[in-house]
Amino acid sequence: MQKYLALLLFLCTSIAFSQNITLTGKVTDPDDYPLESATIYLTTVKDSAVVEYTISDKEGNWEMRTRSKEEPVDLKISFVGFADYRQRLNTVTEDRNFGTLKLKDRSTELNEVVIEGEIPPIRVKSDTLEFNASSFKVRPDANVEALLKQLPGVEIDTDGKITVNGKEVNQILVNGKPFFDKDGKVALQSLPAEIIDKVQVSDTKTKKEEITGQAASGDNASINLTIQEDKNKGFFGKFMGGYGTDDRYESSMLVNYFRGERKISVLASSNNINSTGFSMNEIFDSMGGGRNNSYFSSGNGSFGINGVQFGGGSGITHSDLVGINYSDEWLKDFDSNLNYFYTAADSKNDNRTKLTTYLTNDDNGLPVSGVQRSIITESSSSLRDEKYSHNLNTQFEFKIDSTATIYFDPKFVKANSKRKNSSEEFSINQDNVLLNESNATTFSENDNNTFSSSLEFSKAFKKRKRYISVSLDNENRKDDGADFNQSTTIFYNEDADGDGVPDVRSDVRNQVRYNRQVTDQYRAEVEYAEPITDSLQLNLSVEYRLDKAVEDRDGFNFDESTGAYTRPNDSLTNYLSSSTGTIEPQAGIEVRKDRYTLRFSGGTNITRFENYGTYRGENYIVNKDYVLPSVRGNFRYKFTKSKSAYISYHYNVNFPRARQVLPIEDVSNPLSTTIGNPDLNPDKSHSFYGSYRNFDFATRSGYNFYGGGSVYDSRIVTNTFINSSAKRTLTYTNISGTYNLWAGGYWNKSFKNEGNKYRLNIGMNLNYNFDKGFTNGELYEARRSSISPRVSFTWDHGDLLTIEPSYDLSYNETHYTNYSVTNVSNTVHRFNLQTTSYWPEHFVFGNDFGYTYNSNISGGFRKDFYLWNTSLGYNFLNDKLLFKVKVYDVLNQNVGTSRTITATSVYDQQNTVLTRYAMFSLTFKIEKFGGKEKEDRGSRMWFF
Repeated sequence: MQKYLALLLFLCTSIAFSQNITLTGKVTDPDDYPLESATIYLTTVKDSAVVEYTISDKEGNWEMRTRSKEEPVDLKISFVGFADYRQRLNTVTEDRNFGTLKLKDRSTELNEVVIEGEIPPIRVKSDTLEFNASSFKVRPDANVEALLKQLPGVEIDTDGKITVNGKEVNQILVNGKPFFDKDGKVALQSLPAEIIDKVQVSDTKTKKEEITGQAASGDNASINLTIQEDKNKGFFGKFMGGYGTDDRYESSMLVNYFRGERKISVLASSNNINSTGFSMNEIFDSMGGGRNNSYFSSGNGSFGINGVQFGGGSGITHSDLVGINYSDEWLKDFDSNLNYFYTAADSKNDNRTKLTTYLTNDDNGLPVSGVQRSIITESSSSLRDEKYSHNLNTQFEFKIDSTATIYFDPKFVKANSKRKNSSEEFSINQDNVLLNESNATTFSENDNNTFSSSLEFSKAFKKRKRYISVSLDNENRKDDGADFNQSTTIFYNEDADGDGVPDVRSDVRNQVRYNRQVTDQYRAEVEYAEPITDSLQLNLSVEYRLDKAVEDRDGFNFDESTGAYTRPNDSLTNYLSSSTGTIEPQAGIEVRKDRYTLRFSGGTNITRFENYGTYRGENYIVNKDYVLPSVRGNFRYKFTKSKSAYISYHYNVNFPRARQVLPIEDVSNPLSTTIGNPDLNPDKSHSFYGSYRNFDFATRSGYNFYGGGSVYDSRIVTNTFINSSAKRTLTYTNISGTYNLWAGGYWNKSFKNEGNKYRLNIGMNLNYNFDKGFTNGELYEARRSSISPRVSFTWDHGDLLTIEPSYDLSYNETHYTNYSVTNVSNTVHRFNLQTTSYWPEHFVFGNDFGYTYNSNISGGFRKDFYLWNTSLGYNFLNDKLLFKVKVYDVLNQNVGTSRTITATSVYDQQNTVLTRYAMFSLTFKIEKFGGKEKEDRGSRMWFF
């Protein structure tokens, strides 16, 4: 592998340096002050197509590498607030230093306003990186995701995570508003790239930070897609339907109507192949169910939009979805955005597992029981999961005047879920002695109603940076459900009568438990900011939080005489409630300079923690008061416009639930009993994060290093007692000295050579966790470490061929203390090759070939498999219709096996996955802008 990687790096380096013409210079203002992040670019005289571009560094110096050009080109320089510079070059055939080039002043009142006839491919403003979409070539009918992949510094990994210059993107907007969801998944997959005018990247701010003008406190990025003015009035969309072998099918519809500020979009889909079904990707639009690199599907039948999870988790899911998004400016300075989703999912999964649980030794290093060192539990189950939900999300923003703004976003959810599971399992010890066995059929149903909202009000005063803000948040959730359980559990190894001979005991159940859970969360905060100097600001705030929860359960046994569940079961009946009220006054400072921003705040967390419960006629009360510190801070330093460092710290306090502190038994599971600990204290930890990133536009290369973790002063862990028949009794306790650490980095480079484009990505993630806990009263320790290197390469040969090989490795190892086993490890190799061909004309041929190898999974589970998906499409009727045939899992080898290593066990499992099917589909696309149908795609000019 190392040999091939070295060869790949050598070829990439050789190709990169084949662009042997280097242009250099310096950009200044009229007073010879260097201009950082000025855009320097070459365009052809013939059609103004962008040939190459770069930006200047903090000293105003720039360097541009390009291929030799015999025909005339224009050298252009653009910087906000200055007149554009243009110089005609008859040829570019040798290296040249242009010396110092001075830009002339342009009179403008606003730093961000520039009036010009031509927009550079990239522009760096004070806090925004802006790409001109028309300067980056994508195929006709490509979606926004394909456009983002062409932008320098933008990476989209196999899990769908987007980073820009190393900063993770957690919000994508369209014209400043959500398009169905702030995550942007629907926008990336469904909007055509050709309607996009600019891609604007900035730091993600909370709504309060947006309204008050504060600097972003986090380290995430936000992307805003602006629509071309002439495309912001029109109708476009697509309709697709397909049917295949094994009764596999898919269908989808997505239509959009844009008219200025008013945007209406409707989407719908139905399929049984674990897909959302509304991607515009011509090749792999609905193959995400097993490829494990779709935005929507994790390969296990589930996907999420706007924080709502659709699909059924593991297995194969039949899903239906209808969504409507409406945004408009109803009145002047009153913006609104509303979206509604109806989702339904029916999932089926057969699961097979093998769980090895390790037992602690005594002080002499011997097994506590003298017999058992480990317990092996094997189980099989068949699950049917049905759910539906109605989700209404709204956002309203009203600018009362130039100094005051109100933001309100009420959200409503109504959902129902049903779950039926049939299972069989048995447990043995390391000597193959049978400890217990059980079979069960369970059925549960739950109705959920949730209302949540955020209200933000901000008022600025005449003095600059002085403001007051008020925020109110709530979430009110109610769940009503029932859990039915028919089970038989047999325990073989218990000495119930004390005669030294193992006895056999049976636990037979036919019962129901009705559950009513109510959760109410409220938060109110008032913050006042007072500027001390132009760069120093004092913040004073007080926050109040109230969390209330009620769990009310009634249990009944089945009565043969009545034929119904009418016999009360006291062991399943209990009532628990908790109330956590916290007031948190804080004072902080914010320092904002040209190069850095510092935020720090500290205060006191004063909490009243109240818990009440009843069980079998007894009342239980646990009330405590806490006075804890509240500290948080972050620091950001910009070395240049593209090079920065960020660090943050936060002291966290998380309070336990009522069931964890009230000494009330939960015996609903015959194999496991749980009881709370009234002496339990909250989780208390120190969290920290740091990153350093840089992207060099001159060389199209960038890197990012990051790391963080949590160190616990007090952590809630389980104290598990396992008896001779492998029945567990769990309680909770606090422990200190544990921690979770993680780090990573990546490097990428993009380059061109004639009609070819290349991109190389290398990255690595590291994790190290130190865990403690108790088993059978004895302390155990586990040191878990993992390393995950990855490398990928993309080659675009003009518009004809794309080849994307990738490889990643995941190595996990855990070292145990006070177990009979000292360490366990596992390695997973994944290789993938995607190819897409657009030749001959109108044909699209794609292949996705992958190989996965799991090194140490238990016997009886398949260690490796190949997954090959292929697709052939033909565009006709002026490319408005696409006929496609695709075959998923050509080799019929897909399997759903995995291994998970924890601090106490090793867990191997196999779930149902999609296997080979063929699908025939037809897609119809329509685009009309400004009342006219879209012009023939061949007449459009595309630029590099």
